[in-house]
Amino acid sequence: MKYKIIILKRAARYIEKQSPEMQERLLKAIYRLPAGDVKAMKKYQNLYRLRVGKTRVIYSVDGETITITVTDAGNRGQIYNRY
Repeated sequence: MKYKIIILKRAARYIEKQSPEMQERLLKAIYRLPAGDVKAMKKYQNLYRLRVGKTRVIYSVDGETITITVTDAGNRGQIYNRY
């Protein structure tokens, strides 16, 4: 099943600040969603995290329109403080 991927501004800014190699790793992992090292976030319904090295990508899935929305990205120690 193909999903439409939407990367919100906050996540895009984080990705743009990374090295070209890390940008490539993150984008490859995002466009392979929902496959990968993915876990549901316990306290939040319909929010998931994707692990790419020490970086975490937070996203949600809308099954009705088959859309994955990447809402945030950041270092593992900092990303969870926002949620």
